Amino acid sequence: MELFYLLLLVIIAYFLFRKLWNKKDWKTPKTTFPADWRKILIAKVNFYNSLSAEEKTRFEFKVHEFLLNCRITGINTTTDTTDEVLVAASAIIPVFEFPQWKYTNLFEVLIYPSSFNDKFETKEEDSRILGMVGSGYMEGKMILSQRALHHGFSNGSDKKNTAIHEFVHLIDKLDGNVDGIPEVLVNNQFALPWVDLISKKIDEIYENKSDINPYGGTNKAEFFAVISEYFFERPKLLKQSHPELYHLLEEIFNQKMSTRKLMKSKQSIGRNSPCPCNSGLKFKKCCGKPHYS
Repeated sequence: MELFYLLLLVIIAYFLFRKLWNKKDWKTPKTTFPADWRKILIAKVNFYNSLSAEEKTRFEFKVHEFLLNCRITGINTTTDTTDEVLVAASAIIPVFEFPQWKYTNLFEVLIYPSSFNDKFETKEEDSRILGMVGSGYMEGKMILSQRALHHGFSNGSDKKNTAIHEFVHLIDKLDGNVDGIPEVLVNNQFALPWVDLISKKIDEIYENKSDINPYGGTNKAEFFAVISEYFFERPKLLKQSHPELYHLLEEIFNQKMSTRKLMKSKQSIGRNSPCPCNSGLKFKKCCGKPHYS
């Protein structure tokens, strides 16, 4: 019995120390947001392009902050700035309207070249996993397929974004359970309607009466992640096809996605190019100019 209590104290001390260490070690941006990173956001991230000037500055700050506190590591592949910025954008999109949000439960994102299996092999017949939130000895880590990461931002109409899917799982996990009910985001008054609606929508998937990705029928956790992809990729269609579901997701994420104009820049952007925000200025004098220090 004494050994049990000693072990319990050690576990409690460990988690308290880790919490204090996280708070003490958390880094915030002290330098300007790199213009090259901004070009990647403009060229590839529809969500960023839908933001106002003030919102873009906030988004950039959170992207910068995320990359200061989370490593991006390529496994059997080479990663570059584009990979890093797309991972960070995926992390920030779901929690954009929660300014104090910090992913203190994530330390590293591992990028595999393509899909993998549960043994992290990439060339086997069962290598079909595109993303995973780590547990056990992989706690604090996420794995993403590089190919799927880029596809999620190159195709804005298929209602799929693997990286956003996995970050939603990570958000769901913060209350201790990956169950499709993110208690850190869901207000108590919406919890029961949310659970009831999930069950109803999963039944519709099984009955082939839904346009929601069938993978969402696996369980409530997967449904939440799948429908979040839909919410951030095709919000107007979701609102039209599943209005009740759309409105609950608005409450959960505190974002009115249907009012956003989701589009990519259709031009290559150099320092002397016209700024894609249509200000009439050159990129280097407008969005390419540092926004904060």
